[in-house]
Amino acid sequence: MRNPALHHAKLPTVTLGRLFIYASLIAMAALYLMPLWVVLLTSFKTTADIRTGNLLSLPDVWVLDGWLKAWSSACTGVSCNGISGYFINSSVMVLPAVAISTLLGALNGYVLSMWRFKGSELLFGLLLFGCFIPFQVILLPMAQTLGWLGIANTTAGLVLVHVIYGLCFTTLFFRNYYQALPGEIIKAARLDGAGFFTIFWRIVLPLSRPIIMVTVIWQFTAIWNDFLFGVVFSAGDNQPMTVALNNLVNTTTGAKEYNVDMAAAVLAALPTLLVYFVAGKYFVRGLTAGAIKG
Repeated sequence: MRNPALHHAKLPTVTLGRLFIYASLIAMAALYLMPLWVVLLTSFKTTADIRTGNLLSLPDVWVLDGWLKAWSSACTGVSCNGISGYFINSSVMVLPAVAISTLLGALNGYVLSMWRFKGSELLFGLLLFGCFIPFQVILLPMAQTLGWLGIANTTAGLVLVHVIYGLCFTTLFFRNYYQALPGEIIKAARLDGAGFFTIFWRIVLPLSRPIIMVTVIWQFTAIWNDFLFGVVFSAGDNQPMTVALNNLVNTTTGAKEYNVDMAAAVLAALPTLLVYFVAGKYFVRGLTAGAIKG
């Protein structure tokens, strides 16, 4: 027996305005993703298929030759060992750089928002000014500093560069986020005898998951995609993925192999794409929870 309420209930109607909005969004998304679609299709084509077909046509035969060569045997300058070693270089560089800059940013934000001292606002203003310094301004002084420390053209030197340059951003994120935390929690902890690091590790840091995700995604993307610091402060086998990709695309031995170039480009972008697919929703939540407040 049918329920009368369900029988008389009206089905939701889709208005022309809503259809227009959906159609516009789909069209914009398709236009935005078109370059990625072309890159993916080209990476699975043979060289002959690329010459005879068009950019948007599907491959006549789907092959992995471009991917295999890009990973293991493509020439990046005088070396023809593919980009696998440089991919490892970027991974070895980005993981400690992200972890250190995030931890130091959390400590700085914690101090500047909850343990203020004389001149703390001035210090925060100077750190904030560092967010607007162009990369090119610090190239010479940073190169001299790395030379003094004996870590020029090394992975450790690149890690130090990215930690220093990213510290302004991570401090800004955490400081503004901690400004929104209830001060009563910290005061109660102090009355109970908790010290500086106890409050940070047991109270503040567990409440920082949204902003930690924001900072990790921001730093990971910025460091992994960086080219200028990589090409200036590294050399030879210590170069990161972005520099190797540039060398691969600009190295020509005979016919241009666009499928190899496109496959290498996808491999270079894959880590950041995975980070956004996996943790993108946390990035938005972190921003709305206070990352850009203040």
